[in-house]
Amino acid sequence: MGRIAVTGGAGFLGSHIVKHLISRGDEVLIIDDLSSGLRSNLIDLSVEQDCIVGDLRDYDFAKQSLTNIDTVYHFAAEVGSVDYLHGSYDRELAALQANLVIDANVFKACRENRVGCIIYASSVSVYPFEQQLGAGAVFKEDDAMFHVNPEGGYGWSKFLGEVQLNMMQDTSVGIARIFHAYGENIYIRPNRSQVIATLIRKAIRYPAEGFTVWGDGSQRRCFVFIDDVLDALDKLEKYVRSNGKLTVNLGSQDEVTIKQLAMQIAKLSDKDVQVEFDPTKPTGALSRTPDLKQIRSKLGWVPRVPLGDGLIRTYRWAERRLATSRT
Repeated sequence: MGRIAVTGGAGFLGSHIVKHLISRGDEVLIIDDLSSGLRSNLIDLSVEQDCIVGDLRDYDFAKQSLTNIDTVYHFAAEVGSVDYLHGSYDRELAALQANLVIDANVFKACRENRVGCIIYASSVSVYPFEQQLGAGAVFKEDDAMFHVNPEGGYGWSKFLGEVQLNMMQDTSVGIARIFHAYGENIYIRPNRSQVIATLIRKAIRYPAEGFTVWGDGSQRRCFVFIDDVLDALDKLEKYVRSNGKLTVNLGSQDEVTIKQLAMQIAKLSDKDVQVEFDPTKPTGALSRTPDLKQIRSKLGWVPRVPLGDGLIRTYRWAERRLATSRT
C-alpha cells in the first residue's frame, strides 16, 4: 500500500486508475479542476471519495496537494479533439502553454515534496508529425528523439514533459506514450471528444445528429481499451520502482481504417445509419502504429481486449450517459 495522487483523476483515464488503485489497497488522492473531468465519472465507477478541486497552474496549490505523497499518476492536461487542440494557432499555443505550466508545477512540487515515483501519460503526438502523414508508419520509442517535430502545441508539451522527467534524478519515472485509448468515461462532449467517442455520440443521436465522418475514412488508427491500459500502467509502476526509468509505447498494433470503425459503430446502433464523409474537415495523421517490442520485453504486456468487445462496452456506457445528461 502507498499514498498515491492522481492528477486529472476525474477524467477518462484518471477515473479508471483511481478505481484500480483503490481496489489494490492504495490510499488515493484525487486532484482535478473539473474543466474536462466529471464527478459523474467517479460515480459511474462506484468511486465514493470526492476529489480536491483546484488548478495545477497555481504552484502553491500543486505543492500543497502533493505533500506526503509516495507516487503521482500525472494525467492532468489540456486535451481534446483534433479541432479543439489543433483548430488554430491560438489553440495550439494555449494547449502548449497550459500543459507546460501544469507539468512544470507538478514536477517541481514532486521534487520539493520528495515524491519517489511519477507515472506520466504521454502521447503518440510526441513522434515526428511528417512521419504520421505517411502510410504504414510504425513508431519505436527512440524515434521521438532522432528527429524532433511533435504534433502541434499538445505534442510539444508532452515531448517537453518527457524531457523534464528524464532530467529528474532520484525519482522513478514511468512514461507511457498512449496510442488512442478508449472505454467507459471517454470524453463524449462535442468539440472535446476524439474519433471513437464522436462517432458513438453521433450514432446514438442519429438521425437528430448526422453521422458525418471527417476525412475520406482512409486514415488508419490502432485503439487500446482502458482495461489493457490499466494493466500496462500497473506493470510500468512496478518496473520503474525497481529499475528507475522507462518509456514505453502503450497501444495495439491492430490497425483499422476510420471508415471501418465508423461502419462498426453504425452497426451497433441497430439503426439504418447513413454514413457520410467530409474530406474538407481536418483529419489528423494518416497512420499511427506503435512498435510494442519494448513494452513486451520489459513488462511482459500485450493488449488483450478485441476492438469489437471494447466498442460494445463503450457504446452501452455512452447510451446510459447520454440518456441521463445534456452532454
